[in-house]
Amino acid sequence: MMTDRRITQHPILATGEKATVNFTFNGKSYKAMSGEPVSSAMMAHGINVFNTHHKDGAPQGIFCANGQCAQCLVLVNGNPKKACITTVEEGMNVRSIEGLPELTADDVLPESKPISVIETDVLIVGAGPAGMAAATELAVANLKIIIADDKEVMGGKLGLQTHNFFGSVRDCNAGMRGMDIGTLMAEEIEELDNVDVWLNAPVVGVFSDGLVGVQKGKRYVLVRPKHFLVTAGAREKTLAFPGCDLPGVYGGGAFQTLVNRDLIKASNRLFIVGGGNVGLIAAYHAMQAGIEVLGLVEALPKCGGYKVHLDKIKRLGIPVWTSHTVLKAEGNCKLERITISEIGSNFQPIPGTEKTFEDVDTLLVAVGLAPVNELLLKAKEYGMSVYAAGDANVIAEASAAIFSGHIIGKKMLRDLGHDVDIPKEWFDILEMLRAKPGPTHDLETLHPKKSNIFPIIRCTQEIPCNPCTAVCPKDSIRTSNGRMTGIPQLVGECIGCTRCVAICPGLAITLVDTGYDPTGKTALVTIPWELPAGSVEPEQEVRTRGFEGEEIGTGKVIAMRNSGWQNRRVLLMLEVPMQEAEKVAGIRMYSARTPTTGKPATAGDDDDTIVCRCERVTKGEIISYIKEHNTTDFNALKAGLRVGMGACGGKTCTELVMRIFKQVLGRDAVIEPHVERPFTQEVPLSAFIDGGG
Repeated sequence: MMTDRRITQHPILATGEKATVNFTFNGKSYKAMSGEPVSSAMMAHGINVFNTHHKDGAPQGIFCANGQCAQCLVLVNGNPKKACITTVEEGMNVRSIEGLPELTADDVLPESKPISVIETDVLIVGAGPAGMAAATELAVANLKIIIADDKEVMGGKLGLQTHNFFGSVRDCNAGMRGMDIGTLMAEEIEELDNVDVWLNAPVVGVFSDGLVGVQKGKRYVLVRPKHFLVTAGAREKTLAFPGCDLPGVYGGGAFQTLVNRDLIKASNRLFIVGGGNVGLIAAYHAMQAGIEVLGLVEALPKCGGYKVHLDKIKRLGIPVWTSHTVLKAEGNCKLERITISEIGSNFQPIPGTEKTFEDVDTLLVAVGLAPVNELLLKAKEYGMSVYAAGDANVIAEASAAIFSGHIIGKKMLRDLGHDVDIPKEWFDILEMLRAKPGPTHDLETLHPKKSNIFPIIRCTQEIPCNPCTAVCPKDSIRTSNGRMTGIPQLVGECIGCTRCVAICPGLAITLVDTGYDPTGKTALVTIPWELPAGSVEPEQEVRTRGFEGEEIGTGKVIAMRNSGWQNRRVLLMLEVPMQEAEKVAGIRMYSARTPTTGKPATAGDDDDTIVCRCERVTKGEIISYIKEHNTTDFNALKAGLRVGMGACGGKTCTELVMRIFKQVLGRDAVIEPHVERPFTQEVPLSAFIDGGG
């Protein structure tokens, strides 16, 4: 029997039965889904603490869910393994690590074999949207291409994106769900004879002789590419605050991995820090999985993500506090409560504004992304023919990553002497896809006079998105400037087909039928719906909301339409008072919890904040060392405190430490960055011994 932390019903994802395997954790028997990571199998059974740290006995839980840290380290059949990238197998013996693990007795090692050196025309790091797009362009020149990726399947983060894509239908499959785009692109790659895809093959180092190290399955190989393309994506940034190291505090991407890939109900009561697209989308994904979202805070005066993402969670009832931050997280061996506070223009907490939320079991930190570019920088340093695309080059939406991959693939061909045309408009499209959200305009309700049926289009912010214009059978929706960043407006006849309602990525279009009731007292409003089955039912009375979450009134669910062409989106038909029809944009599903008055974090709390998670180094220790040694060199901290010397190699703490340097020494201080060397992640010694495979 699986526990209730499995997601057995989801409005978008398939949740059918899968084969199971047996494993043990600390001597107790459990069942897992065949092929899933050990970490997900454990969390499905409510196991959130994976080990205790050898330095201070602190409990450790999931953090990155991406193999880049060591928070989830466990003993698997006696050997230390990262639970998030270790596949559970029948009969596997998993144990928590208490302190430093004991090394097992030496096995009889096989005869050492030479490490293979593989020649290729192009090596692409990352089988995500940018890497796959580039490969399709490069493949036409009959080049020998290797794509190496550390995951079991192609697609990268596309596999976590259950929402409809923004952009344009013609240029980047806008209107399709991200996971479907990933599948489509992977199928295209599989049809290419000259593209060799290595999965479970992290690229772990670039060397001065032009060789690139890859852990290909269980063996280590070297690749000598003539040309090197880095499309390794991005990693999440994080924050340091008291209690940030508690199990239950982790990133939005890790949460989406657990929920959308592994179908684990990773939380019961969730709070989110960060109002960018990642945080806003994570809030919506949580609700789709049946998780209660207590609220979201954003440090800036307004959220930086798309307004349509913000509006849709506010309509459902999720409270959003701007100019607020998280002060501290508290709990006994796991997260149990958080305190937030309003902040001033100097980003410092305002005393007396503290609010505490009890019974919080998960805090998502979604405060931005950083390029995974260490391989790129080393390749440039060594003079290799190297290129970059996607988030490894510029952080943007996945649609931009796809487009940048196509452009860089053609550019590489041109640099190789091939006669390749890169349409000028491609660069304009890429610029639009990468652009930050533009200005927001007042909502204008435009529909032809004397028409009883018309859409209300609430996409009022200039963002790159126009699938509604492509799907309208009467060509009646146009953008204000003729470009994908224009404001869509109804300019012609509406026949009530609802295709614009079904395709809009921002759930920002409703359809109003004022001819529904012959008496003229009520109207029929069709809204897009993507929450679990049973969350609303026909004949149910619901509380209606406006497009920014304002209370409107009540309505009655008349019908729920679900056809194949709607791409897993239900169309909910509401009967509402006629005078409210054009105002209704959604329905409220949750009532906000009332927080208690909180207490501020103390100076001692701040000093004890863990900054380097791997080596458990505190903010106070770092500040004291910088002052005592009058150092401006990150490498001095590595030598003196082991900051950045743990399993993540400084991926998590580097930016935080650089902020502390500036805090202590002043914003203009010039800080010597730490030296990055191979390997960028751990490689087992057995991979080198059996290098010849």
